[in-house]
Amino acid sequence: MRTFLFTFLFSLFIGSVAAQPAERMIKIAITPNSEDWNYKTGQKASFEILVTQNSVPMKDVAVRYELSYDMMTPFQVKSLVLKEGKTKVDAGTMEKPGFLRCRVYVTYDGKEYESRATAGFDVQSIRPTAILPEDFTAFWDKAKAENAKIPIDARLTLLLGRCTGSVNVYELNVQNFSYGSRIYGILCVPKAPGKYPALLSVPGAGVRPYQGNIATAEKGVITLEIGIHGVPVTLDPVIYDNLSKSALLNYPAQNWDNRDQVYYKRVYLGCVRAIDYLYSMPEFDGTRLAVQGGSQGGALAIITASLDSRVKGLVSFYPALSDLTGYLHGRAGGWPHLFRETADSPAILEQKAKTTGYYDVVNFARNLKVPGFYSFGYNDMVCPPTSTFSAYNEIKAPKELLIIPEIAHYTYPEQWEKAGQWIFRLFEK
Repeated sequence: MRTFLFTFLFSLFIGSVAAQPAERMIKIAITPNSEDWNYKTGQKASFEILVTQNSVPMKDVAVRYELSYDMMTPFQVKSLVLKEGKTKVDAGTMEKPGFLRCRVYVTYDGKEYESRATAGFDVQSIRPTAILPEDFTAFWDKAKAENAKIPIDARLTLLLGRCTGSVNVYELNVQNFSYGSRIYGILCVPKAPGKYPALLSVPGAGVRPYQGNIATAEKGVITLEIGIHGVPVTLDPVIYDNLSKSALLNYPAQNWDNRDQVYYKRVYLGCVRAIDYLYSMPEFDGTRLAVQGGSQGGALAIITASLDSRVKGLVSFYPALSDLTGYLHGRAGGWPHLFRETADSPAILEQKAKTTGYYDVVNFARNLKVPGFYSFGYNDMVCPPTSTFSAYNEIKAPKELLIIPEIAHYTYPEQWEKAGQWIFRLFEK
């Protein structure tokens, strides 16, 4: 068991979270005057800037820096020439919990380089702007009950070219949300007779094929990696590219003026339907089931664990869809940034804001009952830290948080390792 989980902890997140950016020729190091990038409100923050080429400070390099609160319009923009490639910027402070960001730009040989550092002020005190609808629980209980009436009608297609000596790999599709509507995924099942734990992987944003988590299945775990768009997940990549530019273009922003027609209603119920299938499998041990994902998948992991008590634990990296109404209150909101720039009338804006309450991760986080492992950084401008802390701080269930301040919308291998160790402990219990 220990050998299996040791290998498992590295394979767990391959292909499910954003990749670390590649190294670049010009490097911009921005160092806050706090070792952990954290400050108390009212405490002064500053940033040391160092621009290097070949690890040597660049002389007479022109830079531009911007100071802003998380995702807000910069309150200070300045250009200067650094004689020895370095300078210090006094950034001031914040009087209420939040994030203050310094972004530095250098143009060299016709190419622009950017780096950033973000100071966090009393981040554990950040509270969400999202409002919990009075009928939130009733809304989702009704939706789940209606979905449960639809036959699952599971269909499996063996993918011979992907099977290994110890694992069978299938494309699975099950009925969900309405008759004829389906979700698809890649199911990997150990061949040896026995009862196994299960891992549900929920996807980040986008439209793509999926390969399945074969490596983890080879170590003795049933894995199911689902897509959310109701199309097979083994098609030619050009089809997904075409869909992303046509029928599924801007899908995260669809129908927020009607709570029953939001794109994500079918998606959230599809995650529950995936668990229905896993629990129907004779190979599943009936106890150990975890769900994991990053970004949109990080949101879906929290939501699935909140909606379905059969989930025993979750791993969530930088969850999207968190505190969506932040921008309506003069601060960062979560991806997909519905209210950052809008031409909607006040009436439509009010309706959309009301609808988000039924889908916001914050409100699912408030209802979580199972333990979770969470990780994100301060430099993320896709799923801003103001939004992710808004959700995380509402969680009353057992939780473990790994903050790596410098990361943006990607992960380090060390995060995978920590998350895998957490899964190891969960499965041992």
